Amino acid sequence: MTIRCTLFCLLMLPSSAVLAAAADMQPVGRFAIDRSEVTVGAFRAFAKATALRTRAEQQGGGAVYEAGWVRKPGWTWQTPYGTPAADNEPAVHVTYDEAQAYCRWAGKRLPTEAEWIEAAYTERRAAPPPPFAPGKTYPYPTGDTPDGANCLEDCGRAEVTDRSAVLTRGRGHAVAGSTKAGVNGLHDMGANVWEWVDGGSGKEMLTLGGSWWYGAAQMHRDHRASKPADTAVVYIGFRCAQDLPR
Repeated sequence: MTIRCTLFCLLMLPSSAVLAAAADMQPVGRFAIDRSEVTVGAFRAFAKATALRTRAEQQGGGAVYEAGWVRKPGWTWQTPYGTPAADNEPAVHVTYDEAQAYCRWAGKRLPTEAEWIEAAYTERRAAPPPPFAPGKTYPYPTGDTPDGANCLEDCGRAEVTDRSAVLTRGRGHAVAGSTKAGVNGLHDMGANVWEWVDGGSGKEMLTLGGSWWYGAAQMHRDHRASKPADTAVVYIGFRCAQDLPR
């Protein structure tokens, strides 16, 4: 499914949401990127304006990996674990095309693989707070160690609403932007939920950063993973990027 944004749908974006989205982006060289993952509340505005029914909604629910992929009735971006989500939770159960469509509707786009990696691992702020140093490339989006991310076991203990009762592994995602700020002041680039990026080949698209379902290894700058572009699962979300004037 491909959804293309028109001037009409851009005009339907509430002006307050436009201002908030623009203010909550971090410049990184020649582009800017969202400081946290796109939330349920933001995605709701898009779905309402465009009358979108996501692939997961059309199929009766998204999926989670147990002993193989299992479709979960009623698990969608609005109800990621089968119950209603708060507006500040990350939007998941969203395919690559749906993520790209949201970003275009918001006047942005998905980051490229190169942009996402630069933003996640190389500090571009002129005067970042300690312990970050300008120009340094780190192994993790959180810096020299994975501490502070919401990963499975080896990142410390993140504050989450524990959904382990409906999961066979992990405790679920944290509120968007609630984990420790990392490289370039960004939240959740490491773990929490995988993030779609504009990169891949054929029907496979890249997801980067790892998630709450995995440990720190998937957060490392050398790790890459791809998924079928129509994948809609409980631990894949996204954030948007935007070109800066030259």
